[in-house]
Amino acid sequence: MSKKTNEFSASDFGNETKVSEENKFYFGKQNFKWMLIGLACIVVGFLLMMGPDANTVNGKLDPNVWNDDIFSIRRIRIAPLLVVTGFVIEVYAILKRK
Repeated sequence: MSKKTNEFSASDFGNETKVSEENKFYFGKQNFKWMLIGLACIVVGFLLMMGPDANTVNGKLDPNVWNDDIFSIRRIRIAPLLVVTGFVIEVYAILKRK
């Protein structure tokens, strides 16, 4: 009968416990850069959604007046698209490897 030999020695396992100090964090500079870009897209998207509501004219509430600005392309299409794009960028930044 032949004796089974183990490929690993005790000295190999000692090297596993030594983790290099530069690989301490999962995220690198590129990850943080993409996170800031995504956050900026989200903030700009929410800022573009702001504006007067349906019954506001010149900053005063008037229930007898209808303001059609709530249906503008900026508030209905562009701003939500920018917010969703920002969240997609955030997911990419989190999943991107260093």
